[in-house]
Amino acid sequence: MNDETKGLRLEDFAGQAYDKLRYGDTDRQGHVNNAVFATFMETGRVELIYNPADPLLEDGFSFVLAKLDIDYIAEVLWPGTVEIGTRVTRVGRSSVTMQQAVFQNGKLCASAETVVVHFDQATRKSHVFSDGQRAKLEGWMQAG
Repeated sequence: MNDETKGLRLEDFAGQAYDKLRYGDTDRQGHVNNAVFATFMETGRVELIYNPADPLLEDGFSFVLAKLDIDYIAEVLWPGTVEIGTRVTRVGRSSVTMQQAVFQNGKLCASAETVVVHFDQATRKSHVFSDGQRAKLEGWMQAG
């Protein structure tokens, strides 16, 4: 944990998602396996950027993961749930940097820096954000 993540709360994030832990998520140490944290981060991102009630993308476009850097802070234990916070920290020409965090029972268990790239499925290349997309992404820099 560093100064940037110390004191983080779920309420600090524009995007808030939840995931139920599965017995199969655990490893020999009895806690949730480190690989599952990437799935938690994916859940948080997807619920924010692919929200059908508030669409960000046009048909033919998607996001591809360019970076996922996870700091493991505390164990996550089964049974139970986790809460996942996601917020935008930087909007580039065609990429978005996000801060994400996983909480269990209000305790910070992991944080991550995630970068996704706006992707044109026809050309298979990055694609510049529109002004409307940029405004929406910048709005997700604030807590929800």
